[in-house]
Amino acid sequence: MVRDGDVDEEKRATLRRFAALGAASPFARFADYSGDSDARDAIAGYVSARPGTHFSQLRDDLQLGTGEAQHHLHRLETTGAVNSRKDGDYRRYFPADQFSEFEQVALGYLRRSTPRGMLVALLRDPTTTASELAATLSVSRPTISNYAADLEAAGLLSRVDGYAVAEPETVLTLLIRYADSFDDDVAQLATEADSLLRYDP
Repeated sequence: MVRDGDVDEEKRATLRRFAALGAASPFARFADYSGDSDARDAIAGYVSARPGTHFSQLRDDLQLGTGEAQHHLHRLETTGAVNSRKDGDYRRYFPADQFSEFEQVALGYLRRSTPRGMLVALLRDPTTTASELAATLSVSRPTISNYAADLEAAGLLSRVDGYAVAEPETVLTLLIRYADSFDDDVAQLATEADSLLRYDP
């Protein structure tokens, strides 16, 4: 049985872990140390470690209340530490002035399981077909087609002759840099980086 005290201690440990990242990041110069700065530093650290995260994921992972998370994110945006962009039903957060528009869009899609899986598979093997993607990711062909259309509209994928990742080195670099914030498949991809970075479509 989990006691309330155990939950509180787990929340404090999580906040401390991400707060340390926030304090060590460029966000530190924006910190407001009056009052409850631990949660704000934790949010800053979380966004730094997981750029492109959406509000609900951040709130849940840091075990914050909705109002508390909204308050601190607003303060971070107001002070210029964080910026955000609307992405469909989500609002995604990024360290300010660190990513181009293309990189922000890419990170938004990389935070979604199926589009990320598609891009990872295509980076590994640019000849991968839609049918092969569907089989690899255990989704339907229409699902692959729908995401491919979205990725093309976002400028991340070309469908002129099969599927091809746009700016593959940029996408691969983002995956490798933030591999710890994705899944095991991306961690494995990071070990293949040397050969993949030499890929010239």
